[in-house]
Amino acid sequence: MCWLVVALSGGCFALAQPLQARAQTPLGEASSATSANGPTTPGAASQGPARQAIPTGLVSIESDLQRADQATGVITATGNVRILYPDKGVMATARQAQYFTREGRVVLSGDVDVAQQDGSLLRAEQVTYLVRSERITARPAAQQQVLSRLRLTPAPNPATPTATGTPGATAGMGQPTTRTVAP
Repeated sequence: MCWLVVALSGGCFALAQPLQARAQTPLGEASSATSANGPTTPGAASQGPARQAIPTGLVSIESDLQRADQATGVITATGNVRILYPDKGVMATARQAQYFTREGRVVLSGDVDVAQQDGSLLRAEQVTYLVRSERITARPAAQQQVLSRLRLTPAPNPATPTATGTPGATAGMGQPTTRTVAP
């Protein structure tokens, strides 16, 4: 089994050793003493006040085989591909993943499942993710359809405070914002 850690924002990559034996949740939160982000303690997320994680841009890719071509800037992972993107709370699986570093484009192919921490899900035969613009295109297999399961959380009316008293909260990926435009 191979591991590859990729920094998406800069197009860099570094090979990493496989992690120690671990049990993981669907989004890769390690329940052992070692995780992709260093030592952790089981249940640490529930202890004390919630802290915002500092985005690292790191993505972990686990697969049967991985190749990096410095001449073309393409990183290819094939066979039982599993991708963890903690900054976005995303886990994806596919038969193949390619990261085109110069274009900032990730292409997942073959039985693609992309799950988010909020329960959102995307199933397709091919998913293309444009890193810089954060846009996704999903294509189905022949004679099939793309499946999307989204958690819809409309943004509150800016004039109406929310339950916590903060007006105008914005929604993230998988949480479409609804807006009302007055004539």
